[in-house]
Amino acid sequence: MRKGILLSGGTVLAVAATWTAVAVMNDGGPGAATPARSPVPATADIARQDLVETKTVDGALTYAGERRIASGASGTVTWVAAQGAVVRRGRPLIKVDRRPLVLMYGSLPLYRTLQRGVSDGPDVEQLERNLKALGYGDYLTVDDHFSYATEQAVKDWQEDRGLAESGRVDAAQVVFQPAAVRVTDAKAEVGARTAPGQQALTVSGIRRLVHVDLDTGDQSLARKGAKVTVTLPGGERAGGRITSVGTVAESSGSDRDATTTIDVDITLAKPPRTKLDQAPVEVEMASARHPNVLAVPVEALLALREGGFGVEVVEGAASRIVAVETGAFGGGLVEIKGAGLAEGMKVGVPVQ
Repeated sequence: MRKGILLSGGTVLAVAATWTAVAVMNDGGPGAATPARSPVPATADIARQDLVETKTVDGALTYAGERRIASGASGTVTWVAAQGAVVRRGRPLIKVDRRPLVLMYGSLPLYRTLQRGVSDGPDVEQLERNLKALGYGDYLTVDDHFSYATEQAVKDWQEDRGLAESGRVDAAQVVFQPAAVRVTDAKAEVGARTAPGQQALTVSGIRRLVHVDLDTGDQSLARKGAKVTVTLPGGERAGGRITSVGTVAESSGSDRDATTTIDVDITLAKPPRTKLDQAPVEVEMASARHPNVLAVPVEALLALREGGFGVEVVEGAASRIVAVETGAFGGGLVEIKGAGLAEGMKVGVPVQ
C-alpha cells in the first residue's frame, strides 16, 4: 500500500500549494516551531483510532447467477421475453408456434416427461408444488407420486395456457429455475426456427451484486465476509460484503499483456438507485488494519522545504509547523508520527 500513500501525498502537494501555510516552511530542523501567526482558515482534530489501509479496484454492477435456457420444442419462435424483463412463476419465457415455455420454480431440471405411470421422485413433487402455488389441484396432495389428481391439475393448467390437454409435462412446456429470472439476452428471434436443446435465452437472478475480476496479486484483499465500500454510477456510495471468492484463476490477454484474475462477488447492503446493468463501479477493499494510531485528514499534510511532510498545529491564536512521518493511508486519513503530537490537537486544513 506504500504506492497508495505516495499517490495520496502527491495529491496533497497540489492541494497544499494553494493555502498559505505552504509558504511558511521552517528553516530549522524537523519539529521546530515557526513564529506565531493568525489561525488557519479551517482545522481538524488529531484522532487516535484504528486505521484501515485500502485499495480501490474496478468492478461492475450486475445480477446474480447468469445461466442459459434452451428451447424444448421444434418450430417457429412467435414471441420471446424482452431483454431486461423479469419473469416469474407461471409466466412464459418464449413461445414456439404460439405454445408457451413456462417458468416454474425448482432446483431440479425437467429431465423426463412427467405423466401417469412414471416412478415416484422429487421432480414430481416439484411440479405438484408449482401447480398448487398457481391455483391448480384443489384435491391434489403434494408428494412424489404422479396421481390421477396430479394429471387433472396438469390438464386444467394446460387448458389455461393454451396447450394440448394431454396431462403430460415435458421440456417443451416447462423450465424449472430456482426463482424469478431476469432476461439478460434474448438469443431467439421472432420468426426464427428453433429446436430442442437450442439456446433461446440467457437469464440471471433478480438480486443485484457487484462483480470484480480481481488481479491474483491482490487476492489477499478478498476475504469472504469482509466489508467493502462501493462507489456506484452518479457518485452514490454503498456498503457491501464479499459473499463469494473464486478459487480458479482465469487468464486473459497474451504475452506481456496477459492478466490473471479471480472472480469476487459482493452483495450490497441495500438496493442501488441505478437500474443500469454492467455499470462500472469502484470498490474500496481493506488490506491491513493499524490499531491505535494518530491520524489526520490527508489534506492536512504539507510539503516541507527540506523534504518530507508536516502538519500545522493550531494552538489558540498561534500555529506551528511540525514535521511528521506518514504511515498507513485509508478512508481519507493518514497515520502520522511527530514530536509532541497528541490526540485532540488541532491541525490546519484547506477550506472546503
